[in-house]
Amino acid sequence: MPLVRIDLTLGHSPAELAALGDAVHRALVATFNVPEADLFQVISEHAVGHGLVVTPSFQGIDHLPQAMFVQITASTGRSNNTKRALYRAIAANVAATGIIRGEDVIINISEGTRVDWSFGNGIAQYVPEG
Repeated sequence: MPLVRIDLTLGHSPAELAALGDAVHRALVATFNVPEADLFQVISEHAVGHGLVVTPSFQGIDHLPQAMFVQITASTGRSNNTKRALYRAIAANVAATGIIRGEDVIINISEGTRVDWSFGNGIAQYVPEG
């Protein structure tokens, strides 16, 4: 049930955007116990210098201006090791596309509880009434 937001620089083809979204989703399925059919993504492109800012170097990693931000909103409960495995898998999968370098994949996970989710009709499907 993660909601994934991917923000990157403008100029990618629809096929490239789909490949990047798929790279992130495959990592979630492989490491985060996300069902294959559980796919919720928002992919947005930004002109360089207009809404997408990345520092050239941070934590010993040099970044290109063409970085990719991945924000994952998910339910709480996954271990630190699981999160580390997810980060590695996303970076490796994205790098394997040849579109974005692994060094330029910035990832953030935001967690909440199951009551924080509705998948339509204004219903908290994961939380019983009462």
